Order: sequence, then structure tokens, then C-alpha cells
Amino acid sequence: MTLVSNDPSWWPLIDLYRMGSYVVVAASAGVMYDWALTFTQEVELVWRYRWSSMTVLYLCARYLGISYSIINILLYVPTISVTDVVCHIMYVVQAWMGVVISAVLGFIMITRLHAMYRRSRKVLIFLAIIFLAVNVSNGVITAIIMMHSSGEEGILSGTNHCNVGFDSHDRLLVAVTWALITAWETIALCFAGWIAVKHFRELQQSTGWVIRDYFTVLIKTHVFYFASLFATSCFHLSYLSPTMSLTSIGTQIYPCQIFSLVQMFVLGPRLIISVREHHAKLVADFDAGSTMTSLAFEKHVPSSSV
Repeated sequence: MTLVSNDPSWWPLIDLYRMGSYVVVAASAGVMYDWALTFTQEVELVWRYRWSSMTVLYLCARYLGISYSIINILLYVPTISVTDVVCHIMYVVQAWMGVVISAVLGFIMITRLHAMYRRSRKVLIFLAIIFLAVNVSNGVITAIIMMHSSGEEGILSGTNHCNVGFDSHDRLLVAVTWALITAWETIALCFAGWIAVKHFRELQQSTGWVIRDYFTVLIKTHVFYFASLFATSCFHLSYLSPTMSLTSIGTQIYPCQIFSLVQMFVLGPRLIISVREHHAKLVADFDAGSTMTSLAFEKHVPSSSV
């Protein structure tokens, strides 16, 4: 069904949508710009690197991000016309992309923590159980929301809008999803912080400077990633506020879009590329004669883990 109207009462909403489209285009373009910026590193550290599960996860995170950004532009730019059916299909595809990328980033995080804890089986099992519980729950919640959703094309004062309708309880379900994701990432951050501090203390008087640098890379990328995710979660959870108006929701969607895209499709892939870049520098040092440093690194953190 297509809604056509030239009623001036829609103008505030049209202005809100127009402003939102600028933010969406800018954030989506930022994802593509980051890909172009790191493409040389990607060729050297991913395509020419020995292929592993982490290679596949990186490519999924990076190129799902580009696809997600393109759909974002098609959904939000008011000069692009889509039918109600296409609108709904794109929204459903984008929603399931979010579930998939959440699982991909979770696998990356577990692999990093497994390597940091020297391949501890207990840590792996514990993290895997929590990860599966969170992602299965998110998949079920997404399926419920998608069953209740519907698409509608709106042509308001000559501008095109893709509107997606939801059930009244779906806002709560979205908040539950982000609460679960935040809880999982908080646990992962605590595990990473604990083992990093432990290693810094153990290696303080040994050949630990390079290894400390390695753990610094892991923790730094993890903290930036978590900070962006935490900001996104706060915006999503704020939608539960009973005093939230349409205008205030629209205003909060803008930074939420930016933080969400940065967290999933910029900082997410960098969880892998930053580690491989640091490892490549260590290999270069080894080739230059830094034998003791490289042997220490290989002893504590297997290169196959990244």
C-alpha cells in the first residue's frame, strides 16, 4: 500500500527524514571509505595471507558491511523510490544481516580470547555457551519482530519514504536484544582485561616488551570496539523511555546509526587486521635479526590463531 499526501502537517517529519538521510549516507559512505583506505592492508594481510577461519570472518564482516551500507542508502534516501514490498524485503534482509554480523563478531572475539588464554578449553567452553545463548535468543527475537513487520511506501510532498510498521511490543524486544549483546560484550571485555593485566605482570621482568605491545594492540582495539557498541546500546535502550517523542527518537537515531555502523563494519574488521598488521611487523623484525623477540612472541601467542 502506498501513502500519498501533500498535507503540510507531514513537513516536520519530512525534515526529520531528510536530516536522517544525510547522516545515513555519511555513515554508510564512511564504511566504504574505510574499506578503500585499508584495501592495501587487506590485500597484504588477508588475501595474500594463509587462509583460515579468521580470513573468512574478516571478509564476511567487511563485505557484509558494504552491502548493509548500500541497503541503508536505498532505505533512507528520500529521492530513491521503492515499492512497499521491496521496502519490507530490504528491511528484513538488513535485520538478518545484523544477526549474522553479530555472530561473526562474536566468533572473532572468542578466537581472540581463546588465543589470549593460551587455548584454554574451559574458557572456550564458557564463552561459547554464553555466545550461543545470546545469539540464539537474538535470532528468535529477530524472527518474531520480522513476522510482525510490514512495509509501506510513502510519497509525502514529493519525497519518497520507506516506512516499516511494527507491533507495539517490538520496541521492548529490540531493547532486550541490545541488552543481551551488551552483556556478552561486557563479559568479553572483562576476560580480555583480566588476562592482559595478568600477562603484563608476568612478563614485566622477562622478554615481555613485544608481547606487552601485542596485548596492547588487542586491548586497544577491544576497548574502542566496546565503547562504540556501548554507545549504540545506550541509544537503543533509551527508546524504552515513556517520555520519548517521535522527534527525540529521530534525533537519537542519527548518532545511533553512526556508532552502529562504525562498531560493526569499521572497528569489527579491525579486530583482525590490527593483529595481523602487528604480527607482520614482528615477522619483519625476525627477518632483520630480532630472533629472541620473535621466538618469545611465537611461544606465547600462536600465529595461527589470528
